[in-house]
Amino acid sequence: MRDFRDAKLMARTLKAELGKDNLEITHSRALELVARQMGFEHWNILAARIAANEHPQADIAIEAPIPIFRIFDVDKAMEFYRDFLGFSVDFEHRFGENFPLYCQLSRGTCVLHLSEHAGDASPGAKAFSWMRGIKTFHAELTAKDYRYLKPGLEKAPWGLQMTVTDPFSNRIAFCEKL
Repeated sequence: MRDFRDAKLMARTLKAELGKDNLEITHSRALELVARQMGFEHWNILAARIAANEHPQADIAIEAPIPIFRIFDVDKAMEFYRDFLGFSVDFEHRFGENFPLYCQLSRGTCVLHLSEHAGDASPGAKAFSWMRGIKTFHAELTAKDYRYLKPGLEKAPWGLQMTVTDPFSNRIAFCEKL
């Protein structure tokens, strides 16, 4: 059963599911809807409750890092991350017309940033992500029959792992503890 600590994930899921039916809402609107469903007047009240619960007396709170992957072709990146891996686009940013893209993608609690900006990252980076349900995820990807990648599962001392490589040589190792 989900509770208020899952509100951000619930909002991303709501936005993604509505998007499948061509009902587009902003992430802010999704957050407000989830807050009301949980009995809070608005998102700010729920966000304060989440913050108080996560860090009741801590002055320092370091969160999980967000990898930034360098991309060179937006269409190829979206084909790989959104269409093949099943990530949702949370936001896209450009400083103006004909400027490089910077965007955030997520699937579940896994968050990635993609950037066309030359100084943001080097191609060929690698990220590692723990997960559950790797066999189901592998079957999902295999069923898509993506022409540029056929990832396999490998047993490592730390778990069952599947590494995917994007069109720009960036890699993500998804791993489930055994």
